[in-house]
Amino acid sequence: MRKVLFALAACALALCAAPAQGAEKNKRLLLVTHSGGFVHGSVATAEEVLKEVGPKNGFDVTCWRFTADPDAKDKSGKTALQAYSDKFRGPTKLPVEKEHCGRINKETLKNFDAVLFFTTGNPLTKDELADLREWVKAGGALAGTHCATDTLYGESVYGDLIGAYFKTHPAGLQKIKIKVEDPKHPAATGFADGTEYQDEMYIFRDAPYSRERLHIILSIGEWTNTKLNANQERKDGDYAISWCREEGKGRVFYTAFGHDPKVWKDPKFQQHLFGGLKYATGELKGDATPSGKKP
Repeated sequence: MRKVLFALAACALALCAAPAQGAEKNKRLLLVTHSGGFVHGSVATAEEVLKEVGPKNGFDVTCWRFTADPDAKDKSGKTALQAYSDKFRGPTKLPVEKEHCGRINKETLKNFDAVLFFTTGNPLTKDELADLREWVKAGGALAGTHCATDTLYGESVYGDLIGAYFKTHPAGLQKIKIKVEDPKHPAATGFADGTEYQDEMYIFRDAPYSRERLHIILSIGEWTNTKLNANQERKDGDYAISWCREEGKGRVFYTAFGHDPKVWKDPKFQQHLFGGLKYATGELKGDATPSGKKP
């Protein structure tokens, strides 16, 4: 009888220790804020917010602030990491130590389900970019916020992958009315058609941006406090904010929001971002059919 009771107790303990049936682990998200060009102060807010709310939304977050060779030296003998840290610390008030560094390649990408770029300049070498693209093609999830389109201008592979390159933006922050082009998409969560919003709004180069390649989720329906000049206006009047696309078995999501630190703390933006990330990882379904002509 004692043996039976002991066996039952052991089974009960095992059941208590076992994960609930159907429970899923959080996805592993890599936030990359390498800023070889302009350093946005809001990357510090992005890191803080994502570390705080990411796990609650199904993502455990790792942050890399520098993705080049930290030990490379310039003519003065200063290491690349020392020079970069001085530049990065000014707007962000954050240090960059070896613990904040990582190289993106086929080996390190195995450790993540999704990569989120909030970058400028050249965070990847040509070989690393090839590894990233192959990882996405094999089913990886790539996402970008704001200046992810102000990145790797010399590598058309990246432009095709992320969907567009930044051209310009009006001075300051712009107030707009959002046009929700696909209200059923997970990344449309948080916004309704006509929602008033404020951030620094990007205007994209004519190429590689194309509605024949991208599924537009959000766009600018109205500039409410801004008059675009001739150099800022697009001839087609097409001012996209957010889109997605498929790359092989993988998915790509981009949102132009994220310049203003206040945006990162806004629940509407957070719903938008995590909806896009969950689309990219395949957790939530969303249409990726190219939008075609502007409605």
